[in-house]
Amino acid sequence: MVELYENGKPRAEIVEEYGLTASSLDRWIKQSQASGSFSEKDNRSAEENELIALRKENQRLKMENDIFKASCADHGTKVAIIQNNRDKYSVSAMCDVLQIARSTFYYEAKEQVNENEVTAAVVEIFHKNRKAYGTRKIKVKLNERGFVVSRRRIGRMMKEQGLVSTYTTAQYKPHKTSCNEATTANVLDREFEQSVIKRFVVSDLTYVKVQNRWHYICVLMDLFNREIIGHSAGPNKDAALISRAFATVKGDLRQIQWFHTDRGSEFKNQKMDELLQTFNIGRSLSMKGCPYDNAVAEATYKIMKTEFVNQMNFQSLRQLEVELYDYVNWFNKHRIHGTLGYMTPVQYRYEALKNVV
Repeated sequence: MVELYENGKPRAEIVEEYGLTASSLDRWIKQSQASGSFSEKDNRSAEENELIALRKENQRLKMENDIFKASCADHGTKVAIIQNNRDKYSVSAMCDVLQIARSTFYYEAKEQVNENEVTAAVVEIFHKNRKAYGTRKIKVKLNERGFVVSRRRIGRMMKEQGLVSTYTTAQYKPHKTSCNEATTANVLDREFEQSVIKRFVVSDLTYVKVQNRWHYICVLMDLFNREIIGHSAGPNKDAALISRAFATVKGDLRQIQWFHTDRGSEFKNQKMDELLQTFNIGRSLSMKGCPYDNAVAEATYKIMKTEFVNQMNFQSLRQLEVELYDYVNWFNKHRIHGTLGYMTPVQYRYEALKNVV
């Protein structure tokens, strides 16, 4: 536009055609003739530059005076001070005074914005999952919600919120008990990773107190996806308890190829033999006195004790049965498992079926 004016185009036409104010065009013409630049800093007088420099120095001295006491503070306090004063002072200048890298400040300031939201999510996930999840599983559930958080940070949040997982250090105490002397082989042979649904179903019993009297729980677990496919509870540790667990299995029992347990007498008797023969289910028994041959079932009961039994106060068998049903439903459909790539048993089964199709 200045060139148009210098080439003879009338000033009024330029102002009208480009929607300018006359004063703007006059200022640009003057700047072009004086310095050849349209930048404000190139067209200031020496007095104007000196005044601006004095104002900047005065503002810096005021800022340094305001935050001088924080110069010896801890790192977190310095970050908070910069965050609280960024409307008054330059972030770059405050970082320089407090000797903090700007990249560090921006990273930690962003982290603090999400702190409350992440903490609330951690608390919700912890309580929603029976106080059983530790940092690994909470990290997975947070990732599903779009939060990328380290296990160390999750652990710190849990400590601050007083969240203590129900799990304790695993302990194994061997007990010498009588067992059956059947010659049935250990067909499973600790092959706990199975690729076929219901190829191997494992089982065991655990005890629980109901109004100061011992009762027992039996679960049937499919090694393919660690899903509890059958369960029962009762006052007696016998074959009837296991038969009731089989009765809760959905689908055709003939789909089960092998049934593996330890050598407890409740698993090896005439009634159990007849049930397995009826549905053409093969039999596999652990070696005598070796709990590791049925490690998955043993570990499952450790989980159930921690997440379920020890958290309840059962007043009747009916209450135990209802609460057990509720726990099994959560275990299969909502509890993520590390051995399944942090999927639920049902989710893992559906994914496997989709891949087959």
